Amino acid sequence: MFGVVPKVIWNTLNPADEKNLCTWAMRCLLVKEGNRLILIDTGMGNKQSDRFFSYYEPHGDATLEGSLRKHGFSPDDITDVFLTHLHFDHCGAAIRYDAEHKLIPAFKNATYWSHAAHWEWAVKPNAREKASFLKENIIPIEESGQLRFYQEGEELIPGFTAQVVHGHTEAMMVPVIEVHGQKLAYMADLLPSAAHLPLAYVMAYDIRPLDSLLEKEHFLKKAVAENYILYFEHDPRLEACTLQQTERGIRMKESIRVAGGKLIG
Repeated sequence: MFGVVPKVIWNTLNPADEKNLCTWAMRCLLVKEGNRLILIDTGMGNKQSDRFFSYYEPHGDATLEGSLRKHGFSPDDITDVFLTHLHFDHCGAAIRYDAEHKLIPAFKNATYWSHAAHWEWAVKPNAREKASFLKENIIPIEESGQLRFYQEGEELIPGFTAQVVHGHTEAMMVPVIEVHGQKLAYMADLLPSAAHLPLAYVMAYDIRPLDSLLEKEHFLKKAVAENYILYFEHDPRLEACTLQQTERGIRMKESIRVAGGKLIG
């Protein structure tokens, strides 16, 4: 998760267990605007085999459906599913098995958004990423007729756009949403956690690590200048934060929680 950074350094940030595994979150975001209910990413879901899950040791009792229910919604209420990219830990719960063990969209009333270049990349995967692009998570979306492609710069709803980046994987999308007059960026795997704020902290998963570094540098400078809130998909403890320029580079300023549409410092 930290690429070339030595374990003696990163292990102080997110300590590994005896198997060299660290705890990470799969934190989705629900955006409500008028009659639109947009779910950003879905986590890994539960339809894979026990052997598959044994590699990652998912734990905790949180579920996507349970989280929706906690806020008064059900999967059928979702109008849009915005997938930052199609690695299994970001889109696995987008597809489920029905009673006849057929793969179907978990959100039957939703439009599923991907990026055309990323979609082509995912359905014809390279050997490096093949284990992350699982056909059962991807092909049923297209077969359902619910798939659409996002064009960079367009507004999905007023105040909801996305930036396309290419370091982690081809054409990953980073949503930027205006909330109460401030921009909130859902960082996906451009910045998996607050521990990845230092520029050199780039994941070994990234297909173009130097591009990731430059994309992260550009994004962080813009985020500081425009006072963004960064929302972390994988940080095990910190949900979101603001930024500040320091002598060591751009670092966290204030931790933020997003609760019921309210930003809480």
